Amino acid sequence: MRLQLSSTLFCAALLLAAPHAATAKDKVNGEPIVIGQSAPFSGPSAQLGTDFNRGARVYFQSVNDNGGVHGRKIELHAKDDAYDPRQTAKNTTEFLEDGRLVALFGYVGTTTSMAALPLVNAAHVPFFAPASGAEMFRHPMNRNVFNVRASYQDEADYIVDQLTVTGIKNIAVFHQHDAYGEAGLDAMTKALTKRGSKVHASATVERHSTEVAASAKSLLAAKPGAVVLVSTYGSAAALIKEMRQAGYGGQFVSMSYVGGNALADALGHAGVGVIISEVVPFPWGESTPLQREYGKAMQKAGEVRLSFGSMEGYLAAKTLVEGLRRAGPDVTRSRLIAALETLSNWDAGGPRISFSHDSRIGSRFVEMTMIGTGGRFVH
Repeated sequence: MRLQLSSTLFCAALLLAAPHAATAKDKVNGEPIVIGQSAPFSGPSAQLGTDFNRGARVYFQSVNDNGGVHGRKIELHAKDDAYDPRQTAKNTTEFLEDGRLVALFGYVGTTTSMAALPLVNAAHVPFFAPASGAEMFRHPMNRNVFNVRASYQDEADYIVDQLTVTGIKNIAVFHQHDAYGEAGLDAMTKALTKRGSKVHASATVERHSTEVAASAKSLLAAKPGAVVLVSTYGSAAALIKEMRQAGYGGQFVSMSYVGGNALADALGHAGVGVIISEVVPFPWGESTPLQREYGKAMQKAGEVRLSFGSMEGYLAAKTLVEGLRRAGPDVTRSRLIAALETLSNWDAGGPRISFSHDSRIGSRFVEMTMIGTGGRFVH
């Protein structure tokens, strides 16, 4: 089935074909390689899932246009979970009912990925490139889980170091009241503790909520030099606007999961000066082969909007395909896991990804960006 590169993510191109038996020869002669993705394509976090999916589809399509992997086309089957862990578990169960499924890919969110993990472990299926920096997907090592992005701890350490260099003290944390927010708060607490400091103040917001008035009031009273945001773009934007309107002049810094482009869109002119830590190369850059390749592929596919999320999806898809190539024509879940373990300092076109028998931490890459005028990003 040819992948459709359009906004109609849930049309016929995404429907699961009925499972059926196939010999190794049949697979080599054209049986598709089936990959499953559960992510938010609707609801308050929809842009996060949509962007990741868009970048991945562009890369998979380019592979399919050039004959696929060992003559087999890649089918990415996507299901909407609206950032609801119950729906994620349901989607994962349905994916696993298809005996052709080789891997689960690009799940977006910590809480949702956690909901899938027991099913992943029971099925011994590769769980590739979850869009989460939580330590639970890294330590202790889970043989089924492969992380392409840096951890929240990597991001927290980088953020604290950068703020310290600029002389900013009294760092507060605004975090979502769920596993993602708690993971980010824990990472910030550890980063500050290592440097002889502590979280100056903290405030929370419920998942899917933009009710931030109480949190803004408590943070304003604490007078922090900076507020680190560990929430999705809707609540982060609401807090920034509320505090700015109240006269707060300190620095806002967000972890990458917020979705830089989505946050900039939600903030409008209020976004100028907001800093975001990112775990993928700058999408509009041309200094590395990956950046140039991504830009050309997106343009060829008619995707005029570049983003950090689609860059992450593109890089994740490219890394997965390298594993599929190494796994051979008759790829299975176990063969894919073994093949991915051979990626040692693999050059993805600038970023280097490393997996081994003892590690699933593919990258520790982190850098800062800032929202400039007109919603453009400063690198």
